[in-house]
Amino acid sequence: MARATSQIYDVASLHSSVLISCPSMVRGQQDTPRLHGNTMEGQAPPTQPRKKRPEDFRFGKILGEGSFSTVVLAKEHSTGKEYAIKILEKRHIMKENKAQYVKRERDIMSHLDHPFFVKLYFTFQDEEKLYFGLSYAKNGELLKYIRKIGSFDETCTRFYSAEIVCALEYLHQKGIIHRDLKPENILLSEEMHIQITDFGTAKQLSSDSKLARANSFVGTAQYVSPELLTEKSACKSSDLWALGCIIYQLVAGLPPFRAGNEYLIFQKIIKLEYEFPEKFFPKAKDLVEQLLSLEQCKRIGCEEMGGYGPLKSHPFFETVGWDGIHLQTPPKLTAYLPAMSEDDEDCYGNYDDLLSQFSCMQVAQPGHAPLVPFTGETSQPTYNPSPSVDQFIHIHELDSNSMELDLQYSEEEKRILLDKQSAANPWHQFVENNLILKMGPVDKRKGLFARRRQLLLTEGPHLYYVDPVNKVLKGEIPWSPELRPEAKNFKTFFVHTPNRTKSRKFGGSSTTNTRAPAYRTAVLPLWPHPPQPSNQSQNRDTPL
Repeated sequence: MARATSQIYDVASLHSSVLISCPSMVRGQQDTPRLHGNTMEGQAPPTQPRKKRPEDFRFGKILGEGSFSTVVLAKEHSTGKEYAIKILEKRHIMKENKAQYVKRERDIMSHLDHPFFVKLYFTFQDEEKLYFGLSYAKNGELLKYIRKIGSFDETCTRFYSAEIVCALEYLHQKGIIHRDLKPENILLSEEMHIQITDFGTAKQLSSDSKLARANSFVGTAQYVSPELLTEKSACKSSDLWALGCIIYQLVAGLPPFRAGNEYLIFQKIIKLEYEFPEKFFPKAKDLVEQLLSLEQCKRIGCEEMGGYGPLKSHPFFETVGWDGIHLQTPPKLTAYLPAMSEDDEDCYGNYDDLLSQFSCMQVAQPGHAPLVPFTGETSQPTYNPSPSVDQFIHIHELDSNSMELDLQYSEEEKRILLDKQSAANPWHQFVENNLILKMGPVDKRKGLFARRRQLLLTEGPHLYYVDPVNKVLKGEIPWSPELRPEAKNFKTFFVHTPNRTKSRKFGGSSTTNTRAPAYRTAVLPLWPHPPQPSNQSQNRDTPL
C-alpha cells in the first residue's frame, strides 16, 4: 500500500473554547520541532512542508454522505493522485457537539497502518471546513455488491470473512473497537480487497483491563450487539457479534435481525430471534452460531475463548492461507444460487434450445405488421387478420393466475383482447390498460429469501409486479435498452436492470407453472426497443 507523504496537521480551531490539536501525520517520523530565538550561526532553520489547501485539488463526484460529513473524490494537481477527501462543516460539528468524535476519528486513523483499513494521509482546513485526505477505495461499499449479487458463494464468503477477521485481529491488538462494523463501512479497493472505514464512533480502550469497555450507545440497529442494548456498553466482542451478522448477510443476502422498526429489531437481538434460510452453508452456519452468542465472553474469537486462534482455525476457514492474505488475488464475486434437486433436473431436462429460439425476434410498432422472426431480409411478411380472434390468437391459460398470449394480432384483435382482459382478468387494474402478453406468479429472490409476486409482462413494453395477497401494485421494473433477461436454470431467472438503483437485479424463481426460460423468451422479443412512458408507476420505488 502507498505510504503517507510528509505533511503536518493544522491546528483546527472549531470554537473559542475547543481546539483539535493535530500531530504530524508523517508515518515513521517525528514532529519537526519549532525553534525559538536565534538559530545557531551557519545553520538555516528547518523548513516545513507547505500545508495543503482546497485549491490544490480538483474535486469530483460525491462518494458518500454522512450525518455531518461528505466524502468527495479529488485529484491532486501536482501529483495526479486520487484521494477520497472527507469534508466536515465546522459549524455543524459544533452545533451537534461532535468535536470529540472528529478528533477521535483522526487520532485513531493516524495510528492505523494495515492494508485492510482506509488510510488517513493528511488533513487541512479553511475557515469553514475540515478536510481529511483518505485513500480512495475505487470499488465502493461491500453492501453494493451484496445488493447486486444477492448471496455470495462459499468461496467469496470465506475470503471476505477471513479478511475482516484479519482486520479485527489487528484492530483489537491495538486496543481499538470499531463499534459500527457493517457492510456500508467495508469498502473494496481497486484490487477488490477490503478497506474498513468510518472510525467516528470507534473507541480506544484502556490497556489495564481485558474487559475494558466503551459506555456510549452507538452503532447501526441490525448489527448492534445485545450487551449494548442491555448494559449500554461495548467491548471487543461486540465487533465479533457484528462479524457474525455480516457473514450471515454475505450468505443469505439479508442481515439476521430484521423487522419493521429499530425497536422490534432490538427485541429480536435481545431474544436471539433469528433463523437460517434453507441451503445456508453448514460450516458457515456453525461459525455464525458461535459468533452470535448472547454472552459476549462465549463468542469465538474473544479473549475468554482463546482469542483469534480458535476463530481462524474454525472449519469454515480450513482452506484459508492466512499469511499474506492481502497479497492474494480475491475470487471473482459469484452469486450463490442453490442447485435444484435431481428430480427437478430429470423432469425438466435441457432447455438450451428453447432459450435460443427467440433470440432473433423483434416487435412491430403499433399499426404495423405483427411479431415475426427476424431473418435480415427486407421483404415484409404477409399477414391476413381474421375476423375470428380465437382462430389466430392463442391464449395459453396455465391456471387462474398464469397465461401467455401469442404475439400475432392486429389492432382490431388487440381491441377485442383488451375488452376481454378488462372484463375477466383481475390483474388488468394494475397495467394501465396495456395488453398483458404474459403473466404468472414468481418468487422474488433476495439472497436466499423470497417473496411471492405476480409478474405482468405487457405491451409497451412494461414489466409490473404486484403483491398477490394484498392486491397492491408494488412497482414496475424500469425498461431500458440495457435491460437483459437471463435464465440461470429452469426455475430461476434474472432481469438485469442497470438503470435502477446501481445495477440491481430482479431475480425470481418461477413457480410450477411458470418456467424461467419462458419468461426470458417472452422478454427477449421486446428487449431491443426503448420503453414507453408509464403514467402510474414510472417513478415508483416501492420495495418488492
